[in-house]
Amino acid sequence: MGKATSAPDAAERLRAAGHRVTKQRLRVLEAVAELGHATPEQVRAAVGGDADLATVYRALTLLEDLGLVQHTHLGHGSPTWSVRAEDVAHVHLMCQRCGQLVEVEAAAVRPLVQAIERKHGFSIDLGHLSLSGKCLQCRTKQDKTP
Repeated sequence: MGKATSAPDAAERLRAAGHRVTKQRLRVLEAVAELGHATPEQVRAAVGGDADLATVYRALTLLEDLGLVQHTHLGHGSPTWSVRAEDVAHVHLMCQRCGQLVEVEAAAVRPLVQAIERKHGFSIDLGHLSLSGKCLQCRTKQDKTP
């Protein structure tokens, strides 16, 4: 949805935070960018080579701490990771039936978020917001089923 961080920017952020710039960290970031939304297992498969799952998790956690990626829980199982868009916050709509994932600008849910914040004083992290339901195609198929 927005502009992703480039490898040179990522390397600069890693160095500025006192971390080493490793080939595996950059490969993990590249894999997340290429896959869009991916589980750690999918990232590990895309990175290949000698990266084990624990290494991928550590890299993802560090990259998230630096604001380069974000994770979202889209149902049961592993969280999915995506490159953090620097210019547009978004939420995820996940179809429970077919698994389709749609990104929607945060402005679409802003009135709901503001109402919750006013009523409960709870600050919502839109980067982790995911709503589940049924997409239009699945709803249409369901309506046609006797």
